[in-house]
Formats: sequence, structure tokens, C-alpha cells
Amino acid sequence: MRIISGKLKGKKILFLKSSTTRPLKDSVKESIFNIISHSNLLNINLTSSSILDLYSGIGSFGLECVSRGVKEVIFVEKNKAAAEVLISNLVKLKINNNAKVIVNDVKQFLNSKNSKKFDIIFLDPPYKDDDYLQNLDLIKQYKYFKKNHVVIIHRERITNDDFKGILEPVITKHYGRSKIIIGRFSL
Repeated sequence: MRIISGKLKGKKILFLKSSTTRPLKDSVKESIFNIISHSNLLNINLTSSSILDLYSGIGSFGLECVSRGVKEVIFVEKNKAAAEVLISNLVKLKINNNAKVIVNDVKQFLNSKNSKKFDIIFLDPPYKDDDYLQNLDLIKQYKYFKKNHVVIIHRERITNDDFKGILEPVITKHYGRSKIIIGRFSL
């Protein structure tokens, strides 16, 4: 795996060969960043953004964000092996000053009621995890987002998630077996 754009373009990143993690494909990452940068439906300035990367795994999305010049990324991953690979990537790429890794369950992290607000919240839960909707509701309840924000969710194409009362999907794109849902919290 490699960083696909920005100041670290072409740099290799370590990844974990595991049945419990699945790094975001490069083509999907590139599409997400194109949507963030060029969609008239979103108004996000990537370089001044704070990112919350939940279920981050080895952090391929957040690492790409740092390469593209975001202000900061907070990674939350409960799998210790994946978090260790993520930390190794941050050190190897010399970008650990722009990031913080929290090894914890997403729900426990959210219930800590951190006062930080984020411009972009990225969720990449395991495909079989339906509890992430409760975590999405916690993000909304505790207002972990700035007024102008975007939520990006990576899911399996066949999932039929009910976001009513939580999230207003703005864009949904399909890529092979996966889909990306981009939206905002309904206020």
C-alpha cells in the first residue's frame, strides 16, 4: 500500500494481513478526496480540517489526510495489532506530530465526552458491525462536529442502514463490494 497524493505521495505504508481489517482501496480513497475537494454539495477546506478517524485500522484514510495537509487527525482503533502498525506508519513517515492514536473501543472513546470538534468524521466499521449506528448517534448527541462538517462512512454495498433522525446522506457511491456514504448530521 502507498500514499496516493500530497507531500508523502508514493511512500509505502505498512499494513496488517488480517481477516478483521480491510484497508480502504486506493481508488475509493481517491474518489472520496475528489468529492471533498470538488463537490458543490460540500463546503470543506481539507487543509484547515481536523479529522476524527474511527475504526481506523492501520489508518490509511487518516494517513492520506495528513499527506494532503490537514491540520490534525485523531485515530481511534481498538485492535492493538492494527494500532501498532498505525503508530509504526506515523513514525516511519515522520508525521506523528500531526496525529494522535487512541487505542480504545469507539463507544468508550465517544462516551468520554471529549470537547474536541471535528470537520470530517470518517467511520470504517467492520462490515458485520451494526452497532456503529449507535456510535453515530453518540457523535451527534455529544456534538463532536463543527457546524460545517461532513461524515464519511465506508460500508458493504449490500447493507441497508437506517440513518433516520441521525444523519442526512448527501452522496452515496458504490465501488465493487463497498459503498461510501457522505452526509451531515441532521440538526
